[in-house]
Amino acid sequence: SGEKNRYWIPNLDINKKVITQEIQYYLGPESTVRPYTREGEDGFLITTPGECLTDEQIDDICRKSKEVWEKQAAARSKKDADKPLKRPLHQPIVVSRASRTDSTRHRR
Repeated sequence: SGEKNRYWIPNLDINKKVITQEIQYYLGPESTVRPYTREGEDGFLITTPGECLTDEQIDDICRKSKEVWEKQAAARSKKDADKPLKRPLHQPIVVSRASRTDSTRHRR
């Protein structure tokens, strides 16, 4: 098999599950996508034998991503329906809690 083209796109408005599901539909069975940080910016590295996604395809992926996030947010907010949030999509989710002693040191 010949060399493949590699393209990077920022992950702004793109849900990883959505782009992973859609990539082969748009670009063929040999295409892959994975998270990739380029010059400090998070995004996706797309490897494909042909051209990269068109503007319309990216727009489509962004729209589908938004639907997924809205469904997730709706599912989350059903659980906390008692407190309406101004920005339900941006509700912080605890990934880990610092122990009291190192809360003074901020990691960057």
